[in-house]
Amino acid sequence: MVRIAVIGAGPAGLVTLKHILAAERQLGTGPVEVKLFEFDTGVGGTFRARTYEDGELVSSRQLTTFSDFRREDGPDFLSVKYYLKYLDDYCTHFHLWPHMNFSCQVTRVENGKSGGHTLTYLSEGAGHEWDCDAVAVCAGLHVDPNTPHLEGVDKVPLVMHSSQFKRREQFGVGTNVLVLGSGETGADVSLLAVTSPTNRVVLCHRNGFHLAPKTNPNPRLILSRSRSTTARPQVPIDVSRASLFDTAYTHPWLRSSSILWTYYDYYVRWILWTSWGTTHGSDQWIGEKPKGWTTAQIFFNKSGNKIAPYINVNWKPKRPQGLLQRLRSLVVHTPTTDTKGRYIDVAPWPERIDDDGIVHFRDNGRPEYQYMKAQPPIKPDVIVFCTGYKHDFPFLPPSSASSRTDVRDIWHRDNPSIGFIGFVRPNLGAIPPLAELQAQLWVLNLLAPVRVAGPLLPEDEPHYRLVAPEGARVNYGVDHESYAYQLALDMGTAPSLTEVCRAGFEASEHGAWWKLPLTWALGANFNTKFTLVGPWRWDGAVEAMTGELWDTVARREVFFGHVTLSVLPIFIFGPMSLLFWLVRGIANAQSPLPPRLFILLSPPRTVARTVSLSVDALLHPVHRGKTPFVHRRLVVADY
Repeated sequence: MVRIAVIGAGPAGLVTLKHILAAERQLGTGPVEVKLFEFDTGVGGTFRARTYEDGELVSSRQLTTFSDFRREDGPDFLSVKYYLKYLDDYCTHFHLWPHMNFSCQVTRVENGKSGGHTLTYLSEGAGHEWDCDAVAVCAGLHVDPNTPHLEGVDKVPLVMHSSQFKRREQFGVGTNVLVLGSGETGADVSLLAVTSPTNRVVLCHRNGFHLAPKTNPNPRLILSRSRSTTARPQVPIDVSRASLFDTAYTHPWLRSSSILWTYYDYYVRWILWTSWGTTHGSDQWIGEKPKGWTTAQIFFNKSGNKIAPYINVNWKPKRPQGLLQRLRSLVVHTPTTDTKGRYIDVAPWPERIDDDGIVHFRDNGRPEYQYMKAQPPIKPDVIVFCTGYKHDFPFLPPSSASSRTDVRDIWHRDNPSIGFIGFVRPNLGAIPPLAELQAQLWVLNLLAPVRVAGPLLPEDEPHYRLVAPEGARVNYGVDHESYAYQLALDMGTAPSLTEVCRAGFEASEHGAWWKLPLTWALGANFNTKFTLVGPWRWDGAVEAMTGELWDTVARREVFFGHVTLSVLPIFIFGPMSLLFWLVRGIANAQSPLPPRLFILLSPPRTVARTVSLSVDALLHPVHRGKTPFVHRRLVVADY
């Protein structure tokens, strides 16, 4: 019997535990014994231990909830309390509780004497050991606050990391609050501070930031009868992007080029300027990202729509400047928020705090430095470090102690028995659904490697990675959509066009048959899309896609949704990929006969060759860029 240890009961640990337990039924493996070890007294990980007042998920419910345990009730963005209840229900639904051990601190994982690993942990004041064959490290235990050195910080009465912040009352009354860090946590803490009885709030950044709204802005055209004027909520921005020819069925040449990123660079700038008249961010007029940076280098701050009105008070023009801005404002209406005289100052990173407790800012050459220099000196009463966490795993052997792995950011190529689940940061997405796909691939490779679609080649990895600027603290960023689809390809769970259409026809009782292929093509890369076929198939996938997930497609505006994020990319990138497939087919021809496509529609490990030139072959998710290549039940070859 295989024995597996899971460390951490956050979303990543829970979804890993669930798929390990499901392996015997869904993958046909032998019995598996699994134990989960959690330092805390309940499930939730970061969401349980490091949340604060009015905490709300910045990623949408549709994207964040797991593939086969959906929640159609509730708002698009769940409160932390609601999400913790969802995780509890997940554990109950899949019978995970008997396999979890709480108040257990893992202190050491060593190589076993006869192979495998020996895990040492503390429970009820005593040390224990457990021998296992594999270990899934899923965060939660040794994650320490990242608190950069700041000279003179001891002169400030109250200094805390965001992990210690829980309630508005901690700011005090009439205080000056300095928030260090311009990510989503920094934005939330700044908002709580400025809506408390504080005197002044200053948000400090290192190198700019990019605010993004939680929901698709969908500018309202004054002369049109746009549906956005109704009470129907707008589509969450993290599920507003179509996948067809953007990530699905994209030729490796196009996928590895900068063409896709360039398109979205122009799109983001255009939609920002059209909506608000600025290209810095969502209604953002100060603190912009460095010049020359592209969407391949930034993490979108989806708390931006909350703080933008407060940071704009001293920077946003009172009336449109220039002819183009006047014309834009005549056509597009952008509602404004009354801050009731409250505002958040934006400042560079502090250089030091002098003996009198006054903060001195670095000269970053930007307008905010000159502005702060002209203001009265700031003597902070409270400093909150919103600077993230350090991932450290001292309990692991030195050879495996880094989560920077070389196989799909999940495991080290020379040691697949230790998996790191949940250690990527998406630019505009969510970690829990990516952790689920990581867990699926790791469990599949560990327990049923024959079911993996093909060799996990390193050349298939660069296209989904974000470009980390020199000296960046976070160098493990990924594009959510590209990474999710890559993992689905690796597992053989990315369906073909015919498979999707067939599933739609066969399950027409759930609604119009065309809803399924449209949701699959125009919807984001929800994990549920990758349970239609393959080793992790789920019988409820069709119903979820034609109901809850179809709604994210139906709610989009026509022009600022379907046209710009669906029609244009499809008609630009679709023909380009088709052309690349044809050129490669001709280049790879091995005989004077015209290139042909051989489609093998046989069950796994069975070869039944038919000769065919099929559109579906060109649209099938073959991603290696080499022929022949076996992908679940399909082989594409030249004849």
